[in-house]
Amino acid sequence: MATHNAIAAIGQAVLGLLASACPRSEFAGAQFELYQAQNFETHMDEGISLYMHRVTPANNIRNLPPRVVADGRRYRPSLPLDIHYLLIAWARDAVKQHRLLGWAMRELENTPILHSALLNQYGPEPDTFAPNETVDLIMETIAIQDMGAIWEVHRHHFQPSIPYTARMVRIDSDIELTDAGLVQTRAFGMGKAIER
Repeated sequence: MATHNAIAAIGQAVLGLLASACPRSEFAGAQFELYQAQNFETHMDEGISLYMHRVTPANNIRNLPPRVVADGRRYRPSLPLDIHYLLIAWARDAVKQHRLLGWAMRELENTPILHSALLNQYGPEPDTFAPNETVDLIMETIAIQDMGAIWEVHRHHFQPSIPYTARMVRIDSDIELTDAGLVQTRAFGMGKAIER
């Protein structure tokens, strides 16, 4: 499954997917960037930013069994995560901003499953995801209070945005589980007097 680079690879893959599909005749100056909190102070003029606002344990599965590779070796269980983003549209006028947001949402809905080839193409390492691995990208609904809390930090730059979640991202461990030898004898110390 995925290495520790998975979180970075997913954000870059989402933006890479949008950048490659962007209709440049309509959005000629559009940029596609990962954002941190500091980027909201000097934001882009036109484009889409992806802001990761939290990472949570995957809700649908928490305790995975040890990972077993093809040769039978066992490793500590994978870490299942959900990664939560805000997809934010930027433009100098509201109509263009709304059109850009609508286009980006439709494009992501066209590709709701991010396959390993796409994830590895834009990620920091070419083999971050295994060939048979995918990540689901779904539009999320979050409470208005939570959305307000996210934007409170950036209240001077509030923008139309939509929450998305990358679901069931499994980050693998490199720690191999080794089996001890079979127990041959057992020695019990019960009933023995302790010398002082």
